[in-house]
Amino acid sequence: MRPHDVVVLLKIIALPGENWLKKDLSSGLFISPSEISESLNRSMIARLISPDKRKVQKNALLKFIENGIGFVFPVEIGAIVRGMPTAHSSPLLQELFVSKTVYVWPDPQGKSKGKAVAPLYPNQVKAALEDQNLYQMLSLVDAIRIGKPRECEKALELLRQLFNRQYA
Repeated sequence: MRPHDVVVLLKIIALPGENWLKKDLSSGLFISPSEISESLNRSMIARLISPDKRKVQKNALLKFIENGIGFVFPVEIGAIVRGMPTAHSSPLLQELFVSKTVYVWPDPQGKSKGKAVAPLYPNQVKAALEDQNLYQMLSLVDAIRIGKPRECEKALELLRQLFNRQYA
């Protein structure tokens, strides 16, 4: 698995319906079509997507995010930069947790300043700006990667709700 494989699966969940095309994923994530194909193959081998590569195995993905993502793709926190809020600093979680620390994905056009969190792949900010559902899911994943137990628990609960609302 590669870090952007998780993003590809989250994008499939964020898309309405099951009639998506690889080109939809490619253009929405700013990833080449061949890399989308390779990502889907890796996810199929990991049993995170169905053998026909059309349906995300959301329970398996949730288990992976809960128990493995922080170990497989650990967070790299950097210096204070301008960027897009993530983890408990994102709009979805900021009202639930009080913290002096702000985390952001580096972006020169960002409106927030905080500690830099390396995104799962280079074009993540562009993709998140275009898709609010994807942004929420990626922020929750970062909360699980970064957070303390209480933050992780709440982020996982909200991620489950998003999965169930977005993806039957």
